[in-house]
Amino acid sequence: MDWRDDGLVIGARRHGETSVILELMTRAHGRHLGLVRGGRSRRLRPILQPGNLVAAQWRARLEEHLGALTIEPLAARAAYFLDRAAALHGVAALCALLRLLPERDPHEELFELADALASQLGDARDSDGAATMMARFELALLGALGFGLDLHACALTGAQDDLAYVSPKSGRAVSRAAGAPWRDRLLPYPDFLKHESGAAAQGDLIAAFRLTGYFLTRDVLAPRGVALPEARELYVGAISRAA
Repeated sequence: MDWRDDGLVIGARRHGETSVILELMTRAHGRHLGLVRGGRSRRLRPILQPGNLVAAQWRARLEEHLGALTIEPLAARAAYFLDRAAALHGVAALCALLRLLPERDPHEELFELADALASQLGDARDSDGAATMMARFELALLGALGFGLDLHACALTGAQDDLAYVSPKSGRAVSRAAGAPWRDRLLPYPDFLKHESGAAAQGDLIAAFRLTGYFLTRDVLAPRGVALPEARELYVGAISRAA
């Protein structure tokens, strides 16, 4: 077995004296692990940092084997995270969330979102843009895991205009007028999540993370007996303080 693919580094753990087991989110092969011989060397250690983009070649005798990875750098971003707490927490949260995906399950669109987000987190000039992308990524992750929200029309009236809330029970959108009597029980549906482009106001970002965090916890994490990643909480906290 042999394939080549682009991969986002999401983690590495020591294996023996000189090697590491590397975890990648790849474009066409999903979340994938492999042995990198010499991965603890001075040359490779900077390349195998979370958030970096690499060109990977994976080889194994059988598909179910761990296999060996050969790595070449494509985009070294890790250094840009180190001096900014929000960026460091953000990339750690991104990697932790990607680990929720089944191993070797391809999600090309999610890879593209994650790679763009890692790049944006490294840009000190636009932290709000990174937070906007993180919220959209979490929404897409819910869909990839089979728990996508139905946000196209009001659950009560079928209207597609002025959708302002999401039902915490059904995960469906609710219009402003129809949801008014129960607005204290509904989750806000921020405007920027309804469009593919455009940045968000700080208050809308906090509402978006509350929305995605609720459904990630209820549908994905609680059944596994785990909580939201600490790094995600620290990242949202940094965004909240900025707000």
